[in-house]
Amino acid sequence: MTVATSDRLPPDWLNISYFGLIHLVALLAVFPQNFSWGAVGVAFLLYWLTAGIGITLGFHRLVTHRSFETPKWVEYILVFCGTLACEGGPLDWVGAHRIHHKHSDTELDPHDSNRGFWWSHIGWMMCEHPVNQEIPRYTKDIADDPFYQFCQKYLVPIQVGLGLLLYFIGGWSYVIWGIFVRLVVVFHVTWLVNSATHKFGYKSHESNDNSTNCWWVALLTFGEGWHNNHHAYQYSARHGLRWWEIDATWMTIKLLEFLGLAKNIKLPPTQTKQTQV
Repeated sequence: MTVATSDRLPPDWLNISYFGLIHLVALLAVFPQNFSWGAVGVAFLLYWLTAGIGITLGFHRLVTHRSFETPKWVEYILVFCGTLACEGGPLDWVGAHRIHHKHSDTELDPHDSNRGFWWSHIGWMMCEHPVNQEIPRYTKDIADDPFYQFCQKYLVPIQVGLGLLLYFIGGWSYVIWGIFVRLVVVFHVTWLVNSATHKFGYKSHESNDNSTNCWWVALLTFGEGWHNNHHAYQYSARHGLRWWEIDATWMTIKLLEFLGLAKNIKLPPTQTKQTQV
């Protein structure tokens, strides 16, 4: 894959319009008539469901890295929740993230942190990035799955359906907070894993890149902020390896295991783990 420098990549006007529109509509939340505590509660619930369950647990630890196994119906529920985060279809998300890990912080990394905080946070998505052409090579294991294809193709209609449901439940305030405000928060919180955790924090392991462990990103992302640990042991279902590195997603995986819904959970070798469960 040949990657041009960021200043030579043409703008992706579709993505620019997409993210711009969502941010603009979210600003309607500042008007008092669009506020209700019920709408805020729905936004928080959907934030956890889409960012925590969908992106972190589903798209990332389960599908991208296969750090544990679940029954197919559970996998599909998690993938559907990830699709509701509207960060691209599962094929695009998983493919780009696998490419990132293979080429972390090099010219072939789609959000190479050496190009600056803005680039790794959002800039790489505002360009027609060559990474999009490489995604099929990295998603062969899921590309032919009809459910993944459905989520990939109908990403926006699925979100519209959720918006209609929220409108009938609570009116426009539920739509503005439950869709647009929530999406903006989910976007930037998850993007911090690409930007902040390659700039701020500490290193526990030599990972041959700029990845760091950042506690405040970990709190916002249900454990994804322990990013240096993750880059050192990409296959591990657990990212917070010290007792004080709180990893809410790891707790969820243990709950699924207790319920008989998770198995073959992968962890770092015992002699290199810094804590035991």
